[in-house]
Amino acid sequence: MDFGTGSVSGRAAANQMEWTVNNAFKTYKAVACGVDMDHPKSMMDLALIQNVDPVDIGLGSSEKGTTVVPTKRKKTMTSVYLKFFETAPDGKSRRCKFCGQSYSIATATGNLGRHLSNRHPGYDKSGDSVTSSAPQPITVVRKAQQQGKQQMDYDHLNWLLVKWLILASLPPSTLEEKWLANSFKFLNPSIQLWPGERYKVKIREVFRSMQEDVMATLEKVSSKVSIILDFWSSYEQIFYMSVTCQWIDENWSFQQVLLDICQIPYPCGGSEIYHSLDKVLKMYNIESRVLSCTHDNSQNAIHACHTLKEELDGQKLGMFYYIPCAARTLNLIIEDGLRTTKPVISKVREFVLELNSSAKMSEDFIQLTAAYQEGCWKFPLETSARWSGNYQMLDIVCKAGKSMDGVMRKYEDTIAGRMALSPAEKNAVSIVHKYLEPFYKTTNNICTNKLLTIGLVLFFMDHISEMIILCRDSRHSSDWLKNAAEDMATKSRSYTTQVGNIFIFMTAILDPRIKCELIPESLSSGNYLEEARTLFIRNYSSRHFSSMTSGYGAQEIEDGGGVSFAEEIARKKRRVSLSNATDELTQYLSEPPAPIPTDVLEWWKVNCTRYPRLSVMARDFLAVQPTSVAPEDLFCSKGDEIYKQRFCMPHDSTQAILCIRSWMQGGIKLKCKSDEIDYERLMEMAGATIAENTAGLDKKQR
Repeated sequence: MDFGTGSVSGRAAANQMEWTVNNAFKTYKAVACGVDMDHPKSMMDLALIQNVDPVDIGLGSSEKGTTVVPTKRKKTMTSVYLKFFETAPDGKSRRCKFCGQSYSIATATGNLGRHLSNRHPGYDKSGDSVTSSAPQPITVVRKAQQQGKQQMDYDHLNWLLVKWLILASLPPSTLEEKWLANSFKFLNPSIQLWPGERYKVKIREVFRSMQEDVMATLEKVSSKVSIILDFWSSYEQIFYMSVTCQWIDENWSFQQVLLDICQIPYPCGGSEIYHSLDKVLKMYNIESRVLSCTHDNSQNAIHACHTLKEELDGQKLGMFYYIPCAARTLNLIIEDGLRTTKPVISKVREFVLELNSSAKMSEDFIQLTAAYQEGCWKFPLETSARWSGNYQMLDIVCKAGKSMDGVMRKYEDTIAGRMALSPAEKNAVSIVHKYLEPFYKTTNNICTNKLLTIGLVLFFMDHISEMIILCRDSRHSSDWLKNAAEDMATKSRSYTTQVGNIFIFMTAILDPRIKCELIPESLSSGNYLEEARTLFIRNYSSRHFSSMTSGYGAQEIEDGGGVSFAEEIARKKRRVSLSNATDELTQYLSEPPAPIPTDVLEWWKVNCTRYPRLSVMARDFLAVQPTSVAPEDLFCSKGDEIYKQRFCMPHDSTQAILCIRSWMQGGIKLKCKSDEIDYERLMEMAGATIAENTAGLDKKQR
């Protein structure tokens, strides 16, 4: 339909019936069009819609693009709006001739004018005289004319769908589903969704634009950075690697950003991983600033990291170390501990699935737990096969065993026969539950810690090793449990061997909660401490301090009295005592460790003036992550959703969609080319229009 040309009266007569039929669709159309009186130059209109011509409609002028400032409103000028509305026979309402929208007869003519400008831009292009009482001009974007007809613009809707695809981690082909398209057509037959290929093109443009912002961010980083690698395979049997970078900024805030998701070519070995990783580091120009790499413990990843270290050492680009993932090691250790009870856990999980799916059964379970005082259980119960779900299965048997048996007796015809546990099985569950309780507490602490440092992880892993050895060597442990503990101890020793080096030692003691007092015995060698001093002197004794000429700022001096004479002398003496860089390390280690709940970065932010050189080293080393995957993604049900998204994503969408999603969650604005897409403003416009339409429909129904 064309609202910009031709006779107004002729166009109204021709389109009146059609708009009346489409009255039910007008709310959705308004959202899709996204025109707003208060914000005429919407960013989406002006910057993001291609192949469009902006048309400035000056309602007070017969010339295109001319704006006339409205003068004082006069009663004789109100008919310019009224002629586009017809009065109902009862004389109580007016109905728009274009769309059938009804308004009370008492509605101000200014509101009628806003309706026409907002819903039917171009309504006044009729050759008739238009007075200066018209509302302010707005800028409208229309698509290029096709066969003499101008089409309504639905790019706003399509950009909203782009964001939906990204946040939901869905491929663009999702919008090509016939029944989904039909659902949009049901709301408004004239809605035009982009073809799937165009969504792909737009998403790739967004990916490239946001990637440039990531590059610009990394250029400003003044400290060393560390990277972590994660790997997975999709349903297409394509092997992927994600590369994430982290650092601590000048304000002592931890920063993390996904650099890329790479396809590792066949045969997906260490050489292929190395070349893909090297390409990413060079693309972001950080190969000379990488301090460490945390990998997933696979032999191929270890081989790739070893090759990268040799390359960087050969170019003398500075220190580089690689470390195994503590979370994956701990998960493998726990799997050994669960080995004997896995069949029992499967039975309990089947019972819990029945509870979750039956409201009556769930209610019976809750009533029984209250009667037996077996705790409060929130439904749906977690049934994930990950560690948190497995432990809850053990929990139910040990803490709500009577209630579980009661439900099984009540529904014995349907579930009891295949799910009932024998006394021996219950006893085995009780033993394993008690044995693995410290593991569960450890994983909870790891998952909820604000900044998981290597020092804290080593502290936990050392405790886990002690628990395993006690179980293995205890004469009260069952043979089957001792055998499981032996396998657990083997994996624990392997991890300890891999992290037993000077780099891990230095990283651990820079955690003010750990220092030397809480570091594991395997790392407490006096030789490591001397090597740490050498490492500190060689790399941090003189860097970054050429401008440090006094212990207090110029502003303090100008204020007068800001620094007492005694304090000035004290600070000079401190500078003398710190002239030897090793004194900073000695003084730091001589003080008792901070309490475990201490915020590590906040501690260093407060104490960086006391240890100016050591704090620079701390910024570099404390950014090193002890895990290659977020612990909550590995141990908790949250990881199931991430796995499904990665596994189901087709190759042509994996890199762009998963990277954009991660960047958006990290606070980077979604952009296309050089223009930011203001989704908040777009949703505000949509919400306001829907509210207005809903109010209009309510009035009409009354």
